[in-house]
Amino acid sequence: MSTEKLTVARIKTASPGKHFDGGGLHLDVRLNGARYWRLKYRHGGRERLMALGVYPEVSLAEARLRRDDARRALRDGRDPMVDRQQAKIAERAAVITFGLVSDEWIDRQRDSLAPVTLAKLEWLFGLVPDLRAVPIAELTPARVLATVRKIEARGHLETAHRLKAKIGQVCRYAVATGRAERDPTADLRGALKSKSTRSHAAITTPREVAELLRACWGYTGQPVTLAALKLSAYLFQRPGELRAMRWQELDIDAAAWRLPATRMKMRREHLVPLPPQAVVILRELHSITGGGPYVFPSLRGQSRPMSENTLNAALRALGFDGDRHVVHGFRSTASSLLHELGWDSAVIELQLAHVDKNQVRGVYNRADRLPERTRMMGAWADHCDLLRTGGKRP
Repeated sequence: MSTEKLTVARIKTASPGKHFDGGGLHLDVRLNGARYWRLKYRHGGRERLMALGVYPEVSLAEARLRRDDARRALRDGRDPMVDRQQAKIAERAAVITFGLVSDEWIDRQRDSLAPVTLAKLEWLFGLVPDLRAVPIAELTPARVLATVRKIEARGHLETAHRLKAKIGQVCRYAVATGRAERDPTADLRGALKSKSTRSHAAITTPREVAELLRACWGYTGQPVTLAALKLSAYLFQRPGELRAMRWQELDIDAAAWRLPATRMKMRREHLVPLPPQAVVILRELHSITGGGPYVFPSLRGQSRPMSENTLNAALRALGFDGDRHVVHGFRSTASSLLHELGWDSAVIELQLAHVDKNQVRGVYNRADRLPERTRMMGAWADHCDLLRTGGKRP
């Protein structure tokens, strides 16, 4: 074994075995001709062997630089192999960004959340594109706060609070999967302005409801939008569920609308009895949109449903802004007036597709108390017509 330092020429002609260059660096030449750089050193009383790369990918000059870096670590009392392991961990963590983890977190929920809920999640994270590139393990409370305060500064307090909560859920998922140490949003309690708690704006007095219904029936825009406004009042289902209504969900002859669990907020099948007024509207609408999958298709094409802004924009055009009544408010309108009319609260809640938090009563069957719900839906549509035409409440 030669004690001379290595040269490029010696490396190319080296026979199998170990060829030393000094300072513990040597070239390990295998029988198959492969050449591996190794560094032998002692740390903590133990002899260790560290791989420095493969020749010629790692040149002689580069191998010597790596040896010198390792020996500097030894002089400082550190184990160079431990240093390298920690550097690799940090490198892997650096490429695991918040954006990657949030995308993964959303993807894992695609089978359990309604499409409209998933779309809202994606929209919410889209508000903070600068956060996507931040390594999830380096996300600090200060960084999260600076991000959500940009939303808060625009006056969108509800959105800022919701965004902080969702960021926290993503971070807790990262902790659970071993890619972060903690959830930084845990330190932000009270850091944002308090959000005002208010329900969706809704008109609930008979006189104003009558005015609202007359305005809706007088809408002169797109006929599909007019039909959607009318059915929003008659059926009082969630706007996202109504907008995405599909013809295949309807049995018009049986006067029933069956919503699959995948489309419902509570992930349970739901049945909506159709009053005669709704059946008439749907039969007329079929001649307009029956050629596509959606009852209320987008103006941009039949392959997507009506935009979530369409109905609220129509209400604003009719003089009902977001502080007075929104399309989601038809649910509160119906609930309030049906309670005043004496209908059983449980029947109303079933038709609203609310699920009782009590574990026993919370087992929901889409056909629960269907005869009563069918009578109630018919009575509600009649009551809407009486209000709209100036008739007296029964």
